[in-house]
Amino acid sequence: MKIKTSLTLDLMAELREAAEAEAIRVFARNLKDLLLAAPAGGKATMGLDPGIRTGVKVAVVDATGKVVATDTVYPFQPKNDLKGAQVAIARLIGQHGVKLISIGNGTASRETEKLVADLLALLPGTDKPVKVIVSEAGASVYSASELAAKEFPDVSIARRLQDPLAELVKIEPKAIGVGQYQHDVDQHRLAKSLDAVVEDAVNAVGVDLNTASAPLLARVSGVGPGLAEAIVAHRDQNGPFGTRKDLLKVARLGPKAFEQAAGFLRITGGKEPLDASSVHPEAYDVARKIVAACGRDIRALMGDGAALKKLNPASFVDDRFGLPTVKDILSELEKPGRDPRPSFKTATFTEGVNEITDLRPGMVLEGTVTNVAAFGAFVDVGVHQDGLVHVSQLSDSFVKDPHAVVKAGDVVKVRVVEVDVGRKRIGLTMKSDGGTSAKDEARERGPGPSKPVRGPMQSGPQGGGNAFADALKGKFGR
Repeated sequence: MKIKTSLTLDLMAELREAAEAEAIRVFARNLKDLLLAAPAGGKATMGLDPGIRTGVKVAVVDATGKVVATDTVYPFQPKNDLKGAQVAIARLIGQHGVKLISIGNGTASRETEKLVADLLALLPGTDKPVKVIVSEAGASVYSASELAAKEFPDVSIARRLQDPLAELVKIEPKAIGVGQYQHDVDQHRLAKSLDAVVEDAVNAVGVDLNTASAPLLARVSGVGPGLAEAIVAHRDQNGPFGTRKDLLKVARLGPKAFEQAAGFLRITGGKEPLDASSVHPEAYDVARKIVAACGRDIRALMGDGAALKKLNPASFVDDRFGLPTVKDILSELEKPGRDPRPSFKTATFTEGVNEITDLRPGMVLEGTVTNVAAFGAFVDVGVHQDGLVHVSQLSDSFVKDPHAVVKAGDVVKVRVVEVDVGRKRIGLTMKSDGGTSAKDEARERGPGPSKPVRGPMQSGPQGGGNAFADALKGKFGR
């Protein structure tokens, strides 16, 4: 009996550890996809944080993300000042040359989107701003933070569209909520894993040394919060950095920190053209040998793939830098400062479909993947409740890992299979046959939990008593 109890406890501990590892892996993968979502780029952007009684918060930022105007309008109950709201928004669009309008996906988002759509239809000309719905995940946590107290918290909605990575690093990764059973796992392991994902994402994209905020700089390898604040303070006091080497003038930033961080920091339009690339200052001599071999000015050569491909990388190998490093340098010179993130694309929500009650089986909708779990993907189709594409409905062929088909931020087309208004459940499919077998498969799986499926705005699907048993299904197929 004692042996049985001991074995049972050991087995349960092993299974729990495996389930935790899988849940953390899923969260980390989703977070990476969200951080590396496509940026809209440097365009004047208006952010709208929807609200009913408290009003719709309006913030306008310029191409660099600097706040240029803020306001609050009250188009809904109890004031119902729809016309006044549209006049105020139109005035700000004209004054600041707004090109993008970012609308948070919280309460009253579709009503706010309709308000903007009606306004844009009235504006003259063809060069009108583009409206986009963005996720508010973690926005409430950020707005209550010490950092938000120093900024305008409502500006986050606008900046998330311009550069999701630069804005999301200001939020504790766990608060972004794109995992499964995240509150049931070891919080220390989860935080450590997510912090590593954020740092990797920041280093992969690179950081503009002269425009980055302290929270973004703090995520660069070798920097940290203290040095990030020192860099920003030095920049504010002495103006923009002219070269990467000017970093060594920052208080408490020594050669070791410079060596770790320099390759991930960029300076656009500076004195040294290579500072705009990911080539580390230690390898500048190799880069200059490559430029000399081409007999051209470095600024003219950077980006000229045809000329660079004619070179033999082995010719530039020396005692310090091997062939892989030389190939990386050539690749970077070919596409200097390249951004690994995809091109900007947004989902177009169907007009007239604003609430879950507007959905009907058979509807084909466009939506954005907000969360991916072991059992499928959640998709925002614009009705304040994410729908679930079960793993069996993601593709015509068998899918073992949903991440192999979709990732957070993807724009996808889905078909509505079933709608349960009472339990706020939306069943979707991405199968070409319209998911005709979805209901049968759901019936075979038996009734699900009585509480509604939770979207990413609610920190992902939460596990109750059998949370880890559910998570293990994705890992062990039981």
